[in-house]
Amino acid sequence: MHKIYSLIALFLLTVSAWAQAPAGAGARMPMGMNGHVYGKIIDPDGKPVAYASVIILQNRMDTVSKKMKEKLLKGALTKGNGEFSLDELPGRGPLKLRITATGYKTVEQPVTFPPFDKDLGNIKLAVSTTQLQGVTVAGTKPIMQMDIDKKVFNVEKNIVSTGGTALDVMKNVPSVNVDIDGNVTLRNAAPQLYIDGRPTTLTLEQIPADAIENVEVITNPSAKYDASGGSAGILNIVLKKNRKTGYNGNIRAGVDKRGALNGGGDFNLRQDKVNISASVMGNQMKGRTNGTTDRDNFGDIPHTLINQENDNKTNGGFIFGKLGLDWFVTNRTTLSIAGIKVHGEMNPTERIDINSDTLLNPVTHGFSQRNSSSHNKFNANGLVLGMKHLFPKEGEELTADFNYFGGKSNNNSDYRTDRYAVDKNNITGSDIQQILGGGSVSFMTIQTDYVKPFRGKLKLETGLRASIRTTKSNFNNYMMDPATGKYILIPAASNNYKNSDNVYAAYASISNTIKNFGYKVGLRAESSNYTGDLLNNGQHFSNSYPVSLFPSIFLSQKLKHDQELQVSYTRRINRPNFFQLIPFTDSTDKLNITKGNPGLVPEFTQSMEMSYLKTFKGNNTLLASLYYRHTNNLITRYLTNETDPVNNQKILVNTYINANSSYSAGAEVTAMNTITKWWNMSTNVNIYNSKINTDNVAQSQDALWSWFGKLNNTFKLPANFEVQLTGTYQSKTNLPVNDNKGGPQSGPMFGQSQNASQGYIASFWGVDAAIKKSFLKNNAASVTLSVNDIFRTRWSDQYSESAYFTQYYSRLRDPQMIRLNFAYRFGKIDASLFKRKNMGAGMQGMQEVIQ
Repeated sequence: MHKIYSLIALFLLTVSAWAQAPAGAGARMPMGMNGHVYGKIIDPDGKPVAYASVIILQNRMDTVSKKMKEKLLKGALTKGNGEFSLDELPGRGPLKLRITATGYKTVEQPVTFPPFDKDLGNIKLAVSTTQLQGVTVAGTKPIMQMDIDKKVFNVEKNIVSTGGTALDVMKNVPSVNVDIDGNVTLRNAAPQLYIDGRPTTLTLEQIPADAIENVEVITNPSAKYDASGGSAGILNIVLKKNRKTGYNGNIRAGVDKRGALNGGGDFNLRQDKVNISASVMGNQMKGRTNGTTDRDNFGDIPHTLINQENDNKTNGGFIFGKLGLDWFVTNRTTLSIAGIKVHGEMNPTERIDINSDTLLNPVTHGFSQRNSSSHNKFNANGLVLGMKHLFPKEGEELTADFNYFGGKSNNNSDYRTDRYAVDKNNITGSDIQQILGGGSVSFMTIQTDYVKPFRGKLKLETGLRASIRTTKSNFNNYMMDPATGKYILIPAASNNYKNSDNVYAAYASISNTIKNFGYKVGLRAESSNYTGDLLNNGQHFSNSYPVSLFPSIFLSQKLKHDQELQVSYTRRINRPNFFQLIPFTDSTDKLNITKGNPGLVPEFTQSMEMSYLKTFKGNNTLLASLYYRHTNNLITRYLTNETDPVNNQKILVNTYINANSSYSAGAEVTAMNTITKWWNMSTNVNIYNSKINTDNVAQSQDALWSWFGKLNNTFKLPANFEVQLTGTYQSKTNLPVNDNKGGPQSGPMFGQSQNASQGYIASFWGVDAAIKKSFLKNNAASVTLSVNDIFRTRWSDQYSESAYFTQYYSRLRDPQMIRLNFAYRFGKIDASLFKRKNMGAGMQGMQEVIQ
């Protein structure tokens, strides 16, 4: 702890402003127009040269002469201290830096990317002037980019998800599958969710699609990343950022077929050393879900058959706001702050018609109807402080970050179950239940990272991290007394719970490139502790996990003809979460009674992956991967027979156990193709085999071969029309190992899978489409019409079994959802840099060209 306190003190001394993500120098995405060069101009005596002309040139084909000519991309004057900074440069193609000033010789040198932030150091000058030619700048972002430990997908122009949430974005990201409840899986397991490189407590439904620029799919995270998350890796959502000089922004508004509105706007102001950005977005939700459940309870005495038909409606919405400030102290140091605010309210209602039959002679029949209504409200606040310093030596940098995210929720629900006579006309009895709940979560991380390059491309990365999470829950279960008409608290079915989970980590990794061979080897050390208290009865639970080591190895070999081969190995951990540990029985849904297990221990996963990348002519790429994951002490759902604390009757309870092990092996292929100038296509196919071994408690799940496919087409048509057509298919597959969800605060979850180790999901497919029309000057305005699940085929059909029952259930959520959205962008680039009166001869020549 002494080291952690020292780290906190160091951070508070060095950071005087807040940050969204370390920005400015060193923080730009390596794609499109995001190259950045900077340095300092000095004379032969080492003194700074003020108002020297610094420009970037590129050879381009002249459309008139049909010859290659130098085109001016960017220009600036050095400041009084001789410093200059040029950004928004294209990341492709060789560039030339030219420096001129009265009384000095012209200096020219090539500029290549990556790295995309280049510190050119101190540059000495000599004498002369040069006349420059006109300016033409163009650049587009690739749809997919591959790094040594991740794949980056550009979703900024994904029109199918316009006006939706991050869930709609994920439906179109290769390798990612989204089920009917919004649970996301990556290669059939639940990944960790990050925003701008940091863990978050936000859900995908609380992040607007229009705020997202890229999605980073990290299937095998290196030692630099948190070791938590088990076998599925990380999905990092990169929010849009804007660093253009001047002011710019956009506004948008939309509506869906049920009248749910969405809208928002972004504004960015960049001048001199300060960048201010603000975003606000709102989404209404009017969701509908219908389904049926058929269950054979052969473990009951007497044997019963139950059929349920449910109708769910969810009305509500949320507001998302972000405000950020970046202060570029120097070309090499940036201090930043960002704040996030989220507020939402949901009002779900549900009607369930329940038919039950016994198989005794004579056969008896019963009918009941349960109606429920809930009011769920949440408020969340986030604050990120950051400092990033780049040293004169290219690639050497120091960052420090403080990240806090906290939220509160209130969840109040009313349930009424009416039992009817055989004719279904007369009520013979009623059960009235009320649940008053709430909770809070606070998540704080402190992190510092240092990168040190050595001779050649040898590089050392080190870092420290502390993560502190506190969760509280109040859950009071009341039943109405028919005699008095008053609600009576059921203590055995209520709780007041507090949980603390702390993780401390340090890592170091070494990377190098020797000719066409590259490697990155790292080791991460983590220790953690957990405490939990049931405040209403004084029970205390705790566990302390010693230091665990998590190695990672990445090897890369570039081959001839634009080919590359990668091999990686990592070890990771998945710690049980709050809802899986809480020893409380939630019996609001009689077919899905849940309970945590405080005796759970972490699961450890070893992952191996081999990938092959081939780049073809015409902007076509093929990425093929083989992977294998093995997990010990797997945390999975399990069904037990226990006593209901409300009525002391025997009930089936969904809980969690540590299974012996599990494995998943498969092959994945992702292709990005430019079919014609107007047709782009991306294809993703994942074929895998998975199995859960529960020999320690019951019969194991059968191994099952499955496959998942996703096809995305984009068509650019005349008159500024654009069409996107997306299709997905999931074959029959085992139930997800662990979705990391559930628990009393989430309320009853009708139809949820009873046990991940026993059952399967039936195959399903779906098609989405959208059309976009751009208009006005520079296509500043656009209208997008999108339709999701065109053919009403995304049914969620599941089968589960145990020693007590078999169950089939089927649901369909928001089919054929239609959205209409309008967007308009505005902006002005500040040209004052080119209009200063005190300028050298070289700058005057550039001004003549620009005018």
